[in-house]
Amino acid sequence: MTDEGRLVAGRYRLIEQIGRGGMGTVWRVQDEVLGRQVALKRLHAQPHLSDDELATLYERMRREARSAARIVHPHVVVVHDVVDDGGQPCIVMEYVPAVTLGDLLKERRTIPPEEAARIGLGMTAALRAAHAAGVLHRDVKPGNVMLGAEGRVVLTDFGIAMTADVSTLTKTGELVGSIQYMAPERVRGQKPGPSSDLWALGATLYQAVEGRPPFQRPTAMESAYAIAVDPFEPMRQAGPLAPLIEALLSKEPDERPSAEQTERALRAAGSSGPDAPVPSAGPTGSTTVLPPGSAAHPSAGQDGEDPTRSPGGETVPAALAPADGGRKRRRGGKRRVLVTTAVAVTAGAAAIAGTLYATSDHGTGTPGAGARKTPGAATQPYTPPPVPKGFHQVSELGAAFPVPDGWKVVKRSGELVTFADKSHLGGLTVKMAEPAGSTPMAHFMDMEANTKVNYAVYRRLRMQQTTFRQQPAVVWEFAFKGKARVYRAIEQGFGRAGGREYDINLSAPEAQWDTYRPIFDTCRDGFTTTGR
Repeated sequence: MTDEGRLVAGRYRLIEQIGRGGMGTVWRVQDEVLGRQVALKRLHAQPHLSDDELATLYERMRREARSAARIVHPHVVVVHDVVDDGGQPCIVMEYVPAVTLGDLLKERRTIPPEEAARIGLGMTAALRAAHAAGVLHRDVKPGNVMLGAEGRVVLTDFGIAMTADVSTLTKTGELVGSIQYMAPERVRGQKPGPSSDLWALGATLYQAVEGRPPFQRPTAMESAYAIAVDPFEPMRQAGPLAPLIEALLSKEPDERPSAEQTERALRAAGSSGPDAPVPSAGPTGSTTVLPPGSAAHPSAGQDGEDPTRSPGGETVPAALAPADGGRKRRRGGKRRVLVTTAVAVTAGAAAIAGTLYATSDHGTGTPGAGARKTPGAATQPYTPPPVPKGFHQVSELGAAFPVPDGWKVVKRSGELVTFADKSHLGGLTVKMAEPAGSTPMAHFMDMEANTKVNYAVYRRLRMQQTTFRQQPAVVWEFAFKGKARVYRAIEQGFGRAGGREYDINLSAPEAQWDTYRPIFDTCRDGFTTTGR
């Protein structure tokens, strides 16, 4: 590249391009004066803009430097200098060897809720510092969150930041920022405030755990309309983060939690990760389980894999997803957040889910008892959703659950049954252990150890302890290499100590994961016990 090695402002030598966006390019550069490496952000040439528009753009970039320089915080990138390069402003800032959260999600699609909570804490701390300095970010999104060494989280790119005492530098009707992360009040043309940045934080956390923005639509216009008036799609993988994310995504700014409340809720959610005790269960310990490797995985067919032998699997915790799918709450909802966030500090993330919102219809039944509870409501029988088109109900192992039409039993052995599609590449396994231990975690750790031995290529995506219909539960998701392709697997295990533990596993080729993945949700959501 011709710019490599060029000296900017007589001091900064361009070494390597490390980032490129719609408006500018970021370089790793050598500061020849201080003998250190820094980053330099330079605008792209904009020949289609008028002189006035260029002046506005350059002033906006200079404002980025001034805004960021007002914030001194370890979670905010440090700005060192502003220089001109051929008449174009360049921002010289701290060089952070890191990937962005956006890049991470492109590669891994989702991250565990406890990891999202840790990243969210760093983002919230950065926003608190910015807001205290009178600066709104206005473009909080995964691409502006840098994940550095030793777990450092850095919020960057204050390019469209706004201070309280400076004009907006936008034309009437112009929206500045990324539409998927733009708060409803901004879409409506109202003045943004600190809660607008917190809405964007909620949208970022939603994408981190669900794999997509909360109001993703085919066009920007449709996305903007959805942000303003539509509920978001119910969360399935947010676990203890679900109540907080729903509160942050409230349509009305005054119904959202403050940055301080958000920080406390994130700490509570982060403490409910794989190593934390399950609030609704007894002490964590060993469990009576099926032998390692007894779950089923997709199969034979072209890969020559044994369809009755599984590396394990995982499942998505839907139990804590909010019941209303993000529908607007009445005025006064913020007061509920104030009360219940304080409860969460002492009782953990389960208190947020159990006190602030009713749990999802998917996640409130009690296997073996067939009951579900909603805060403030009487116990009632759990009613699964209707069996969807393309599925049929089967009864196995003292349980009933939907299976895709055309999928046949390829193995039935003891307390395990495996279904596979015609290609024998997609497999669905249900297994049961009785009596169950106090938690399925020991069982799942054994299965993971067995998987690492049986497959040369194994990659854990998450291993999460949670709850499912008031039962201790574990979700495990991973990838592994078969003889001819890479597979993804998801498995959820749940059960009350002394009763039964059920495990639901889906595995399929990673390249077709988006096609197979909904099968797992349908099976899990429709799963009921029959008391065999």
